[in-house]
Amino acid sequence: MKYLVSHFNIQCADEELMQPAREITAAIAGECGYETFLDTEEGVDGYVQVDFFDETMLKDALADFPMDDVSVAFTSEEVEDQDWNETWEKEEGFAPINIDDRLVIYDVLHPELGDGDWVLGDGVLSAESHDAQYNPPSPTTQHPSPIKIGIHARNAFGTGTHETTQMIVGTLLDLPLEGKRVLDCGCGTGILAITALKCGAAEAVAYDIDEWSADNTRHNSEINGVADKIEVYEGDASVLSHVEGVFDVVLANINRNILLNDMPAFREVMASNGTLILSGFYEDDVPLLVEKAESLGLTLEEKKENGEWRLLIFR
Repeated sequence: MKYLVSHFNIQCADEELMQPAREITAAIAGECGYETFLDTEEGVDGYVQVDFFDETMLKDALADFPMDDVSVAFTSEEVEDQDWNETWEKEEGFAPINIDDRLVIYDVLHPELGDGDWVLGDGVLSAESHDAQYNPPSPTTQHPSPIKIGIHARNAFGTGTHETTQMIVGTLLDLPLEGKRVLDCGCGTGILAITALKCGAAEAVAYDIDEWSADNTRHNSEINGVADKIEVYEGDASVLSHVEGVFDVVLANINRNILLNDMPAFREVMASNGTLILSGFYEDDVPLLVEKAESLGLTLEEKKENGEWRLLIFR
């Protein structure tokens, strides 16, 4: 899947207004289909799939910017596949991520970012254990606590560094997943499906519109010794018409517009008393998502917050 990056140049009279202006710009662009944002000295960079880019919609939305003395302009360009993936994989990487001392996500290609041993709760994950890429540990015998998940990331998204991923992982740690069937919509690196399987789920189905993400999910499932428990598809929510059976837990960490569009498909494959966990959106998006879910017969059970991001749990 091809992406565009838009470079948002924010002009404001007061330097203290830059960060809130960045956040508002990201919120506006998020409503126009943008998925991920990185702060820059000039403002913020936003990433959007080429098929979802609507320049006119974005210009109209930014024209009514709700801050006085702030103006936002942007230029856009295609992101080359080689730069998008190989630079991150070979040069950047990510430091280990500790979720409530119960689970750690680590980069199998950059163990040096852990600065030696990573002490987590009552367990220690040695930097040398990155060789789990070739010899996956048993989640129930060798390392019972905390759970370790090694990720070979093809890009910077889906590693666990983002607040939305951390919220969903934390939520999965609190769910009774033993023997459950889980669906991961827009799987990215596969981190959510892999977490569910490591937490006791019996099987998982994952899909992503991006071919590289689908391949990366398959690869990471092998790294973590759960490849025999997961099916991975390339495509959008329409692939669910080819999947048999229903799911006890449905996970979707995607932008608001896709969630609103695909929620009926999610509901169609949910088991009786199933759980739907959504993230990837802001507070202003919550009423729209709740209204849509309720129209499908779902009930809001809980809302969580992490910074500007929100998570909703429906039954």
